[in-house]
Amino acid sequence: MRTEKLSISLTPEAIGVIDAYRSAHAIKSRSQVIEQALRRLREDDLESAYREAAATDAAEWDATAGDGLSHEPW
Repeated sequence: MRTEKLSISLTPEAIGVIDAYRSAHAIKSRSQVIEQALRRLREDDLESAYREAAATDAAEWDATAGDGLSHEPW
């Protein structure tokens, strides 16, 4: 996987959290801890979007479920 080097500024407390998590979970680098945290943020956003979609009125889904699709067999 292609990577790009970044420079970020964090508080000593944030660095401590990263290092403690890395040690506790046998993660090789701080970068991997940050990547895992970002992945979880994306998952949380996706979960929220699914939860919001599930709460949507069924009539709204029916109106858009077939957008661009016909009922004809391929």
